[in-house]
Amino acid sequence: MPEVRAPDESAADYVQRVAADKARAGWALVAHDPEAVVLGSDTEVVLDGRVFGKPADAADACAMLRALAGRTHQVMTAVALVAAGREQGVLVVSEVTFAAIDEDRIAAYVASGEPMDKAGAYAIQGGAERYIRHLAGSYSGVMGLPLQQTEQLLQTFELKGVAHV
Repeated sequence: MPEVRAPDESAADYVQRVAADKARAGWALVAHDPEAVVLGSDTEVVLDGRVFGKPADAADACAMLRALAGRTHQVMTAVALVAAGREQGVLVVSEVTFAAIDEDRIAAYVASGEPMDKAGAYAIQGGAERYIRHLAGSYSGVMGLPLQQTEQLLQTFELKGVAHV
């Protein structure tokens, strides 16, 4: 399923739509089960209104990291649940501030391969963590699935087998 942002679509609307589209696509495969519930999620890095998805190549990853270095950006993660006749979602927005990163460190990080399948060309739980000066929000949301908010969303669906701690 192509993830393409519409020209007039805000970053927040985009990430929520993609998460819901993913959940709907999964649900279509299990719709025959009346108790089926499917979770979809999407994470995007946003700087000055520009959405940084996954880098196309190493040069794109370097350009993203160069743009993020020394600046604060947002990480938007949307989670959507879909069941028969029911949809619900949540958007979690975190702010991440990168320290300055020189060209040699950017090149070495990109050469590690880690940035290539990550929104914004970095993994907070990986090698990029050493460049994070400040995080305000959800660490797990920046990783790609905000656990606390996802648990709350699952509880609103009153799913069998979901522990209420």
